Amino acid sequence: MSNSDNYPKRKLGSSAIEMTPVGLGCMSFSGVYGPSDDDAAIELIHYAIDNGIDALDSSDMYGWGHNEELLGRALAGRRDKIVLISKFGQVQNPDGGGNLVDGRPEYVIGACEASLQRLNTDVIDLYFQHRVDPKVPIEDTVGAMAQLIEQGKVRAIGICEGNPETIRRAHAAHPLAAVQSEYSLLYREQAEESLEAMRELGISYMAYAPLGRGLLTNQFLGMDSLPEDDPHARHPRYAGDNFTHNMELATRVAAIAEEKGCTPAQLCIAWLLAQGNDIVSIPGTKRRERLDENMGALDVALSAEDLARISDVVPVGAAAGTRYPAGGMKGVHI
Repeated sequence: MSNSDNYPKRKLGSSAIEMTPVGLGCMSFSGVYGPSDDDAAIELIHYAIDNGIDALDSSDMYGWGHNEELLGRALAGRRDKIVLISKFGQVQNPDGGGNLVDGRPEYVIGACEASLQRLNTDVIDLYFQHRVDPKVPIEDTVGAMAQLIEQGKVRAIGICEGNPETIRRAHAAHPLAAVQSEYSLLYREQAEESLEAMRELGISYMAYAPLGRGLLTNQFLGMDSLPEDDPHARHPRYAGDNFTHNMELATRVAAIAEEKGCTPAQLCIAWLLAQGNDIVSIPGTKRRERLDENMGALDVALSAEDLARISDVVPVGAAAGTRYPAGGMKGVHI
């Protein structure tokens, strides 16, 4: 475990919220990457809090309420130790297809009330619109989120997967503490485009999937193809020749990690956090050893030369395959 207690916290935008730069993404506790066990998840959350994690990231669509209820149980007696993050806006499709999006002001208010009940808390520290609703002006959605701040139900707000124009419009309606989007060595084009706008406005970047959904860890190194039953298989970057190509990139990263005396995951998180003090990451895991490994990234020191070399071995745009299947791509960077 890292000496995270001594690691400087990072402030989220102009809000009063600070967090250790590595938080915990909780999505996998709700069956997204294979079966999950509630008791084991609660045990891991307690372990995380006791060992330096001070931010937990959830959403009302992770298990359609299950994830928030789980956190509500896990945080009994520990709520004050955590920056509690949740999201609204993705809704189930009655036809059983891909998720729909709802950014209507009245929906925002009701969704927050439901989340507060499930989380068993009076206030959500950081509340995100999970996906931008193109049918509703972003100013209307953010206006409703601002009402939640006025009512004391939310401390700070943000949006997920917004492009620079949407981020500017949202921030003009009410200051955003953070924007949450994917950002890793494998995914940088749109991330760095958004980051440029965010830095002009003083908004922090909360990076999810900082390990490329596992591609940049040592989990798949040396494999020629993905095991057929692996839940990652639905992601295009794991499909067929894409997997082979991306493993070549991961092997380059692993070689540098070996030189630096750390794991590939630690190197990738350390690289990401070194891109600026306005960046935090929320890698997800269900395993204690992976959580320890991720937190260990806080102890990895990288020189300017190291950072340039890491960037060079996985050039911008080098990854094969999109971040999501075609349907999911319609909802990002809009």
